[in-house]
Parts: sequence; structure tokens; C-alpha cells
Amino acid sequence: MRTLLVIILLGMLVAAGYFAYSAMAVEGEPIPMEGHVALALGAGFAIAVGVGLMMLLFFSSRRGYDEPPHFR
Repeated sequence: MRTLLVIILLGMLVAAGYFAYSAMAVEGEPIPMEGHVALALGAGFAIAVGVGLMMLLFFSSRRGYDEPPHFR
């Protein structure tokens, strides 16, 4: 069962790699400099949001905000 799961996941990885390569190999005009800048800013913003959310997650976990309420 575990071997079948590994084979399926590796097949999905190979398929994703093939589709990514075929999408990058499309003929056409190259991306202008503004496109590269927009891509870099978008990726940086996405990473910053992800890091910020993970910081909030760890902060709330350590401060006990994730505990169930205690009624008296």
C-alpha cells in the first residue's frame, strides 16, 4: 500500500514537472523588464504575507490564545 502511494506521488511529480517545462518552453515574446519587476514584487509580497501569518500562528500558540475557554 505504501509503495503504491509513493509510485502515485512520484508520477504526479513527474507530470507536474512535464507540464511546467512545457509551459515555460512556449514560443513568443520575452517578458519585459516591468513584468519581471511585477513578478518579483508579487512573489516577495506573497512570501511576506506567509511569514507574517506563520509568526502570528506561533505567537498565538505560545501565548495561550489557542486554548479552549475556561468557564468558572
